[in-house]
Amino acid sequence: MLNVGKIEEGFVLDHIKAGKSLDIYDHLQLDKLDCTVAIIKNARSDKMEKKDILKVECDIDMLDLDVLAFIDHNITVNVIKNGKIVEKKELTLPGQIKNVIHCHNPRCITSIEQELPHIFYLADSKKEIYRCKYCDEKYAASGKWI
Repeated sequence: MLNVGKIEEGFVLDHIKAGKSLDIYDHLQLDKLDCTVAIIKNARSDKMEKKDILKVECDIDMLDLDVLAFIDHNITVNVIKNGKIVEKKELTLPGQIKNVIHCHNPRCITSIEQELPHIFYLADSKKEIYRCKYCDEKYAASGKWI
């Protein structure tokens, strides 16, 4: 049995789809923070069969909930204070995301103007479809260009 110690203050991201924890680590730029991070991959789960878990010991304000919700809004965010869960945050798809995905349309202004931020807005929340702010290219939150 694997035993990863408890954290005193920070957050635990639970119910991450198996294999997605490193994507989340990169998108949240946890490598740039001076904090303790535990990545647990392919943990057994009654609810999901297998899941990943991220434990991060740092201030909760360091967490970009919009990026996390875009990656997977079904993740459970447990806020930890004094070694105990004090809050569970629910994630909803953000209305807009910036520099998380990049437009693949070769005629989009972002392919010419390299310094422009890649901004996508939520066009259809039921189908989880985002569109590029500049060229209206469609992107599904499931990870596919439409």
